[in-house]
Amino acid sequence: MANDALNAGAVADPARFDRALARIDAANALDPNRETVGGRERPKELVYAERMTAMLRRFAPDASEILRLAVRCQHIQRWTIARSEYAMDRIGYLQWRKRLYKFHAQTAGDILRDAGYDEATIERVGTLLKKEGIKSDADVQTLEDVVDLVFLESYLADFVARHGQYDLAPARGGERSAADVRACVRPLFASVTVDRDLSAAPVSGGPWVSRSRLPPGR
Repeated sequence: MANDALNAGAVADPARFDRALARIDAANALDPNRETVGGRERPKELVYAERMTAMLRRFAPDASEILRLAVRCQHIQRWTIARSEYAMDRIGYLQWRKRLYKFHAQTAGDILRDAGYDEATIERVGTLLKKEGIKSDADVQTLEDVVDLVFLESYLADFVARHGQYDLAPARGGERSAADVRACVRPLFASVTVDRDLSAAPVSGGPWVSRSRLPPGR
């Protein structure tokens, strides 16, 4: 929730920050897709945004206000631009992703402007969401690291189940279950505060799993 995000550290104007997060969450609450969390169905992208904020707090507790805003907006209203609108190949994926980057930046900018943020802040959040300068901008890289960590912790098991061609080596004597995958990944997070280079992570001694190697449908 918006108030929870304030606990990560000081911001210039807490009321404005809280207002922005509430509006971001309201936008994501419109997601017609649902995910069951704790026995309750909730909007999928709202759940994702909350997971992103929680992971940033663990990974970079001193993150700037701008980075915290960008993290919350990472998938804002993503469902409005369907992957199926583009060819299911590498080129189609890149076109879809480029359009999403611009859409997320514009949508976030409209919300932040309405919440009272200045144009410099809005432009900077947009830079992060569009992943500009990812190889040289520490904030952009941190955002992408958090994306990867959230994927590993909360979405890898389902991804493995849906994409058999990318399956991890099955457990000895049978198929690896979603619970097995989560159990393999969980120990990685014990070192998050020490080792920030977790954009690719070994799972149960198997091959390195990197989002850059995932199929275009992800």
